[in-house]
This record gives sequence, C-alpha cells and structure tokens, in this order.
Amino acid sequence: MEPKKNPKSDVSRNSSLYFAVGLALMLGFTYMALEYKSYEKSDIVADTLNVDDEFEEEAPITEQIVTPPPPPPPPPAAPEVIEVVEDEVEVEETVIESTETEMETEIVEVEEVEVEEVEEVLEVPFHVIENVAVFPGCENEKGNAAKKECMNEKVNKFISRKFNTDLAQDLGLAPGKKRIFCRFKVDKNGNVTAIQTRGPHPALEKEAQKVLSKLPKMKPGKQRGKAVVMPFSIPIVFQVND
Repeated sequence: MEPKKNPKSDVSRNSSLYFAVGLALMLGFTYMALEYKSYEKSDIVADTLNVDDEFEEEAPITEQIVTPPPPPPPPPAAPEVIEVVEDEVEVEETVIESTETEMETEIVEVEEVEVEEVEEVLEVPFHVIENVAVFPGCENEKGNAAKKECMNEKVNKFISRKFNTDLAQDLGLAPGKKRIFCRFKVDKNGNVTAIQTRGPHPALEKEAQKVLSKLPKMKPGKQRGKAVVMPFSIPIVFQVND
C-alpha cells in the first residue's frame, strides 16, 4: 500500500517563490553593506548661532550738497511819469479824416490802358535760316543756297578792298599766313550789329571791326515769313611777307 501525502505539505511546490524572495533579501543586504558609511566623531563640529547677538552696521558717510539759493528777482520797472496837464493849457487834437466817399463825389472813369506787347527777337543761324539776308547785288539770285553763296562772295570782296594788309608788316609780325576770326549779326532791320573779332594782334582786330562796320545795309533774313536776326561768321586771311 502506497503512502498518501498531503499536497499542501509538499515543500517543493513554492520553491521558486522562496528562491526569489531569498535572492531579493540577499541583494538588499548586499547593497546596504556597500553603501554604508561611517564617520569619525572628531570630524563632526556642531556650530551654534546665537540669535541674540547684535550686529552693528556702519552707515557710509555721504556729503550733503548745499543748493545755492536762487538769484533775487529783478527790481520792478519804474512807473512812467504821467504829466498832468492843467485845464488852462489847450491840447491840440488830431483829426482823422474819413476815407469814405460821399454820395455827391464824382467818380472819374479810368480809360483802358493799352499794354504794348514786347516783340520777341528771334535769332536763326545762317546755315538753317529759311530766307537768308540778301546782300546788295544778290537780289536776282534764285534759291536760298545761291543767295548764301552770293553773300559770302560779296562780303569777302568787300573786306579785300577795305582791309589794310600793310598793317601787319608795320606791327612787326612774323611772316606767314595770318587769320582773323570775325562774327557779326544782321538784325531784323538789315543793319550789321554785334561785331566780334579775334586775331593775332589787337590792332588787327580793331581794323577788322572798322571794315565790318562799313558793310552796307542788307535785306533782313526771314524765318516763317517773319524778319529775324541772322548771325554770320567769316575769317579774314592774309599773307605777311618777309
């Protein structure tokens, strides 16, 4: 007959649980043993603080800035002297006349003032003017280009006849070709004005101005059918011999 065991009395039934509990206890004891620290009693100093002790705090000494008093106010202005006029003295009163016009005053009608229009004087260069100024003797030339060429030829011949070329030799200028640049304007009335010259000597410039001032009156140039000022430039060239 087999012996019957009580299943509750089987020790091996909870062996894994007991093993886990024992292992956890051993690990806990081992950790506490490794972390345990001991101190010497001589290293421990107990400091005490007496709250009743009074601390004396020294306040810094600061300099007191004395503000100067404000300046005294200026004295009051002296009152104006009032001149008392006695009743016996006669005071002349200023009479202000009225500027209003009375009904009986006649109003003079002002006639209409005519304002003269200032005519603008146009200046058109020689090479672009529609109708060039006509030199005496060039009236029969046909076309603007022919009249320009005729004017150049007439002005050159006039200068050649009137200009004193011997003046350059009297001035002691070096031999060679000399040139005087001349410029003038033919105004809207056909007169020669605004003569300008530039040359190698002031005496030659003066002689050129003298000759150009003797040019005859011309028929003024026109632009769009209106008389205008026409500038004209021409050089005076001559030879100075030894």
